[in-house]
Amino acid sequence: MPDIRGDALRGHLETLVLSALRRGEAHGFEILRRLEEAGSQVLKLKEGSLYPALYRLEAAGMIKGEWEDGATARRGPRRRVYRLTSKGRRRFTAACGEFQQFVATMGRILGTAV
Repeated sequence: MPDIRGDALRGHLETLVLSALRRGEAHGFEILRRLEEAGSQVLKLKEGSLYPALYRLEAAGMIKGEWEDGATARRGPRRRVYRLTSKGRRRFTAACGEFQQFVATMGRILGTAV
């Protein structure tokens, strides 16, 4: 199966990020890892696509980001850790319904209804 990239993800990336954060708070690289793992390594995301989506979701109040506490024993720069808000949970639920409707409609059009 070919990798899923770019245009195929457009319009769905924010919902995918909300889904990844349902498993708990995470920094950007962890979100990428969760999505690639859940997509059986077929889903290929770039940090350059992920971070603008995180900023949009945060500005919309669907996620909240906070800088890691500087007292952690981890080496390297501090990371911004994101968590889902109640508004984000509601948006995720609505997006799932919208996506199911989209898939059903596309299936009818293509003759491959699921």
